Parts: sequence; structure tokens; C-alpha cells
Amino acid sequence: MNTKEQVLCLLERNRDRHVSGERLAEAIGVSRNAVWKAVRALRAEGYAIDAATNRGYRLSQDNDLLSPASIERFLSEGHPFAITVRKRVDSTNAEARRRALEGAPEGTVIVAEEQWAGRGRPGKRFFSPAGSGVYLSVVLKPRISADQGQLITCAAAVAGARAIERMTGQDALIKWVNDIYMDGRKVAGILTEGVVDMESGRFEHAVMGIGVNVRPPHTGFPSELAEVAGTIADEGDGTMRSELAAAVLEEFWKLYTRLGERSFHEEYRRRCFLIGQPVVIARDGSRIRARAVDLTRDFKLVVELPDKTRLELPHGEASAAVRPV
Repeated sequence: MNTKEQVLCLLERNRDRHVSGERLAEAIGVSRNAVWKAVRALRAEGYAIDAATNRGYRLSQDNDLLSPASIERFLSEGHPFAITVRKRVDSTNAEARRRALEGAPEGTVIVAEEQWAGRGRPGKRFFSPAGSGVYLSVVLKPRISADQGQLITCAAAVAGARAIERMTGQDALIKWVNDIYMDGRKVAGILTEGVVDMESGRFEHAVMGIGVNVRPPHTGFPSELAEVAGTIADEGDGTMRSELAAAVLEEFWKLYTRLGERSFHEEYRRRCFLIGQPVVIARDGSRIRARAVDLTRDFKLVVELPDKTRLELPHGEASAAVRPV
């Protein structure tokens, strides 16, 4: 880490108190002038840092900019993650895939303040403006066959729902297969991608990405999203993004390390608001009304057609006929 990153890390660790320039300089092994320059550079990036004569510097309690240190403050000691925070990327999944191809280890995490090409399901984009959400991706080395890849997405959905509930105290539901809803609106989406060894049929690596809408964007949601998208907090609701990112990572890792056990199946099924409801499915270029009746052990959605025929849908081809409440 450079001087600026080390100063930020120390201020994050001591958020509840001032730290003198002398102490910062001694801890890092630089001059007090170098510390002052680092503080000035951090302020220029948007970090609110208070300064008090004879007391030193303190990161403002209202600061909500993301950094490795701000997230790690909420993670358990000995966590497996190597976190990088970028101001702006095309997408965290794309950056994580590039890192994976370069040999990045499992547990590498890419977090971004903003994505200019955030993606959802094929043909869909994920609106990812600066300062209003948590957008992160994790490099994985899953020990499962490629045809079980949906387990990663479903584990992430449960983890995301748990983390959101922890932060807000409100119920979070799952729209099969990879969206999280709160109060009838979509607040998070998940995208899992991977590289598969064609001979073994197993993953060489995978990337799990999740985006959560935390607060309303300053400019509002685009018109095509305004009726669907929601946020987990209001505009003035404190600082929670770093804690939310940590909660998502911890909840996901608990499930991921025991993925084959599928211990989260019943919880996913309980949170899945499509089950028992009328849905519209896309089939052979047509849209057909059906009813979602169950979820298989492999997280396929079982739907019943008007003629009582039942189908097991392996992918997200169903949409709610009515909005969840």
C-alpha cells in the first residue's frame, strides 16, 4: 500500500477517535508532511476527514466512501478476502474475470463505486451510479461441475437477502433465480460467470457478482427502471455501504464453502415469492401463463401449464404475473 492507502487504513481502524499526524507518520514510517499530503489527497477524492489542533485527524462518521479498510473493519479476523476498491470500472465481473485469468487467487474481491457497463442477465444492464450502491464480484474456484453452477447464484441470493435483512430489519425476498426484492421492488441482482474445462466439465474459475441498490440515485432511476427498481434505504439513511459489503461477503462465504450440501435450499425456497403464484414464462418465442408450484433440489423452478403439464425450468425464464408485496 502507498502512503495514502495506509493513512486511510489507519483512520478507518480508529474511526471513533482522532489520530495525531505524528502517530500516523511513525506507524507508516514517513514524515508528517507526507501524512499531510496524503490527507489532502484523500479529501480531494471525497473523503471527509476532520482535523483538530493538538488532536490530529479523524475520518468523519458520515463518510460512506468505500475502501478496503472500510469494508475489512466489519469482517471477522482471518477472513479469506483480498479486497480492491475501484472508483469506476466497466463492471466488477469483467474486472474480476481479468484478474482470474491473470491467476488471482480465490477470494479476490473487486468492489466499485460506479460501473459504466454493469450487466445482469443477457441483454440486460444493471444501473450502477456512483455513491448509491454496493457493486462487488468475487473470484471463485468452485469444486463443483459446471452444470451445478446455479448453486453459486442461489447461495449468493440467500446471502444477499440475509445481509439486507441484517442491515434494514425488513424482509428480503428472492425472484427466481437471481434477483432480490424488498417492498415489491427489485433492490439487488446477481450474475455468475465462469470458465469451464471442456474435458473435465468442471470450473477453472468462476466469478460471482452482486449489485445492491442502497440509496436512490441523485438523478433518479432511468424511466425503464423507475417502476421496478427500489433501494434498501432512503436518501438520508446514514452510512451502511461498507458494512453491507462485508455482510454480503461473510454470508456468501459461509454458504459457498459448503456449497455441495445445499443447506440453503429450504431458505431459498421460503424466500422465493414466485412459488404458488401465477407466472409468465418464455417458451419457443411465445409467452405462456403458468403457475409456479415448486423448486427442485437443483433449484429448477417447477411450473404447471394450463393443461396441467409440468415443466422444470433450469434458467430464469419466468416472471411474476403480479408484483410481490
